[in-house]
Amino acid sequence: MNEGQLSTNKLRLLNERFVGGSCHFRSEAGSFGGRAGRRTLSFAAMFHLHCTKKLLDRIKPEIVEPGPSDTALGSWYATALLWKPQVALLVSERTLLPVLMPLAPATTLARRFTAQLALVLKEHGVPSEFIAQEVWRMDKVQYAKTANRSVVGILNEFVKQAEFWLAAYAYEKGDDDDLLVISAKLAETPCSPLYKGPVSPDRALHELVKAGAQA
Repeated sequence: MNEGQLSTNKLRLLNERFVGGSCHFRSEAGSFGGRAGRRTLSFAAMFHLHCTKKLLDRIKPEIVEPGPSDTALGSWYATALLWKPQVALLVSERTLLPVLMPLAPATTLARRFTAQLALVLKEHGVPSEFIAQEVWRMDKVQYAKTANRSVVGILNEFVKQAEFWLAAYAYEKGDDDDLLVISAKLAETPCSPLYKGPVSPDRALHELVKAGAQA
């Protein structure tokens, strides 16, 4: 089976698994618009995952110098929440969209992240085509240290707020549905880096999706 056939099969599986097979797009190189600009994508589409030290100590990955990601949502920042069971919090550098998910096993976090991100995007009403394209762009991951202090500050603030939602509404730390609900609530939070524009991550996400659709 050649590379093109493998890519086509992967796209079909992504459609079926994440968006119910409701979207269709080419298996060739694609492009996207919006604030990320116009960029041609190859089969080796990749994103950077910037991890805090305590998360890097858990994963122990090969670390590279940070660079641009091929994703519409940009690079991602991640940290570990030492709850029982432990949870990972990931935030999009471009929109500050938060995603909570089980941490263990930490070494497979990046691989499992695409499925959780698809669920979060669907929860926000993002079109299925955008979801499948974004997951496709996350074919490979490169780990890096944190480099954006502003995003790290948002990570820390979201950790505090997530703990508040847990206490206020008696959510279960290990419940996948509850983590999805908390992720959606966090996305409504006004964030200072977004004050001059969409204000909150959920609005920033929809602006990005709309800009890409109009490009």
